[in-house]
Amino acid sequence: MEFITNTWHWSISGFLIGLVMLSLIYFGKVFGMSSNLRSLCSMTGIGKKIPFFDWDWKSQRWNLVVVAGTMLGGYVATHFLSSDSNVAINEITIQKLQNIGIEAPNSKLLPDSLFGKNVFESPKMILFLLIGGLLIGFGSRYAGGCTSGHAISGLSNFQLPSLKAVIGFFVGGLIMVNFIFPLIFK
Repeated sequence: MEFITNTWHWSISGFLIGLVMLSLIYFGKVFGMSSNLRSLCSMTGIGKKIPFFDWDWKSQRWNLVVVAGTMLGGYVATHFLSSDSNVAINEITIQKLQNIGIEAPNSKLLPDSLFGKNVFESPKMILFLLIGGLLIGFGSRYAGGCTSGHAISGLSNFQLPSLKAVIGFFVGGLIMVNFIFPLIFK
């Protein structure tokens, strides 16, 4: 059981992701999580009113199974396979987070002040969640896919637009964490 509960070496995880990508390429499929939102909206029949959602969502059923498996796997990993050991975070990062009022996670991967149930008691945090959700939804649509689709599937297919998108994700993430995030939470 210890083999499953401990963090795997990057070469093992990377090799397994590579095998999944090769199998998807072999079967002519493209991986991405945000495309499932379009599938879910198309399932409601809204495609009769909005042309963007008028497409064959049944051809993407396999990807909906991937989402269900991801959610189930996350639940199993969190509740049955995770250890109670502390997350190793750089001391400088912990200090910077504490300077803006965010505690370091102890046995969880995320701090409660940002991801706990108490965020729904703060109008400011609810506003951040709503705006962030809209920006992520719009951004993944505007970029032609999400981080997993571009970084994993697009790069493995040598797609130049995916390389540009991934570079944009990293630059945007660096700007957010180093400049905007401290302004929001001061």
